[in-house]
This record gives sequence, structure tokens and C-alpha cells, in this order.
Amino acid sequence: MCRVVDLQQAVLAKNDRSAQDLRAALAARGAIAVNLLSSPGSGKTALLESELGIARERGIPVAALTADLATENDATRLARSGVPVKQVLTDGLCHLEASMLGRHLDGWLPEATQVLFVENVGNLVCPASYDLGESLRVALAAVTEGEDKPLKYPTAFGLANLVVVTKTDIAEAVEFDEAAFRANVGRVNPGVEILFTSARRGLGAGLLLDRALAVREGGPVHLPVMARQQGGDGHPAGSGHGHDHGHAHDHDHEHDHGHGTDHGHGHEHGHATVASGDRS
Repeated sequence: MCRVVDLQQAVLAKNDRSAQDLRAALAARGAIAVNLLSSPGSGKTALLESELGIARERGIPVAALTADLATENDATRLARSGVPVKQVLTDGLCHLEASMLGRHLDGWLPEATQVLFVENVGNLVCPASYDLGESLRVALAAVTEGEDKPLKYPTAFGLANLVVVTKTDIAEAVEFDEAAFRANVGRVNPGVEILFTSARRGLGAGLLLDRALAVREGGPVHLPVMARQQGGDGHPAGSGHGHDHGHAHDHDHEHDHGHGTDHGHGHEHGHATVASGDRS
């Protein structure tokens, strides 16, 4: 068992070094990455599609990379915004890693890009332990997922710099308890901002983009208590930001990926396809 833990820590330490390098490389070109984490079906793609469209309308150069185990459906949707979009197929891997992200950005990410939105694989367990070199980590939850979601996934919500609630247009129909959700977020991540959105009705449209641009301009970023307690180094997502080393063996009903891989290996696979947006 100790050997397994040591191997996991070595893999995560290597990832943290790659994340630091990637964060510095993006900063050198005036860009930041935004890491979006959520369960499958949370409305993450719909929200991102709206934000990319708003960026295009405002003339703000952004790009998006979306990761899935299979299909290019999300990239096809996002490319309709007209911004550069790239799909990464992870071949069963349940999360992105910094080195993988860096390879897919190399030679693809337009030089003028200010914000790179990264739509991580849909699950709240494995991705929570991997810093991608982001400057803003966002945890999303739909009103249909239950007010106790932050308590069930404390690492994902506890290390977020920003929390977004989606599908609020049906909040009343599903009897979503906003006060209870706020209280539960506060238990794992005191002081974090919570945005309430509805892609269908345009509620909160552009707020995520605004927050990302503010971070890029050097504005304040919420540093979670969990990150400080577990050795966060001051970066918003915090390389060395507090890994849940048990994640590889703690998959539940929300994490139905069925890949059966050993997270101790380097995960240096995954291929990409590009959905070309009209960048004119």
C-alpha cells in the first residue's frame, strides 16, 4: 500500500511541476487558463457556449479545449461560437493532466488568446486532484444535482476559486434550496463567490468571462482555505494545492467512467481533434 501511495504522490508531484511551467508559459504570453469541473450533465457545455459567444461579440480573443472520453459532440457545439476550439479524446482517462494539456496547446493556441477555457472530463473526483496550470478553477453544479453536492465532493468544491450554479430557470420546479446550497458551499470553501446562471434564459451571461478577465488583469482571486491548509503556494488553483490521493479508489455513482486504469501511471495518452471555428 505504501508503494502505491508513493507512486501516486510522485505522479501528482510531476503534474504540479508541469502545471507550474504551463501557468508561467501562459502568463508570459498574456493568457490565463480557466479549469471547469462538474458532473456529467451539469450544463457546463451550454454555459461555455454562451460565454464564448459573448467573448466573440465583444472582440475578446478566447479559445476553448474540451475533454471527453469519447465523441466530438461538445467541440462541435462550442465551435458554433466562432472561436478556436479543440477536442481532446482521453481514451478512457477520467481527467486531464497538465502535461497532456500542454502538448495539445503547443502549436495550436492562437498567440492573441487572453483566456483559455478548459472543459475538463465530466466528473468531480479525479479532476479535482490535478492542477492544469489554471489561474481560475471553477466548480459547477446544476440545481438538479442536490444541495449537498459540495459536501459529497469536498475536494472539487473546496479547492474552487469560483462556484457556478447552472439551470436556475428550473430551480423552482425541482425545489432547489439556495440557502442550503450556499451553506454547504460555505462549509467546504468559506468566502468563495457563487454565481447563479441559466444558459437557456441568459441569466448571469458573461459573468464567468468577466471574472476570468479580471483575474487576467491581476485582480484578486479567492484562495480556498483547503488550499492554504494543504500547502497551496498562493496560485489560485495552487500547484501543490492539496491532492486527494485516494481519488483513484473512490469512484462512486457520479463517476461512471469504467476505465479501470491505474492512476499511478503517467497517463501520457489521449488524442485530439480540432473543430475549426471562424476566427475572422
